Amino acid sequence: MKKFLVALGSVLVLLAGYTVYTVVRPFTLHTELEIDASPAQVWKVLTDRQTYPEWNPFIISSTGDLKVGDKITNVLRDTKGSETKFTPTLLAVVPDQELRWIGKVPPGALFDGEHSFRLTALPGGRTRLVQEEKFTGAAIPFTRSMLKNTIKPQFDAMNRALAARATAS
Repeated sequence: MKKFLVALGSVLVLLAGYTVYTVVRPFTLHTELEIDASPAQVWKVLTDRQTYPEWNPFIISSTGDLKVGDKITNVLRDTKGSETKFTPTLLAVVPDQELRWIGKVPPGALFDGEHSFRLTALPGGRTRLVQEEKFTGAAIPFTRSMLKNTIKPQFDAMNRALAARATAS
């Protein structure tokens, strides 16, 4: 029994160390695009979530108040057409600058993602849009390829669709 408890303790220590490692070394999907529209125009489209079904190929539905600390409900569509519903907590809502949330798979430290949209004003009334997500947790090393192949292309698709919508407004 003592050997079993020592082995179990060793496995738990290794798992805890591995989880800490994945938290301090997140896996990040990063995309950016320059848009021929002001940050205010881009923000208006980004936060008009009732129109997402009309133009957004990635986040096909988003509901809830955009208030820091509140939860929203998002439905995502990956490149294979699979849909996932989740309820992240808003971390930042700064008009014309940043929208950021964190989603966690219970109990946490298994698969967490901090998603952000950052808008930076550029000369000539243009905007740099950065959309990225920092993933942490024990499951991340096993999902990197899937995230790169089915989620990152959807970031790019959403960025292009957001740009088209913002420049048309």
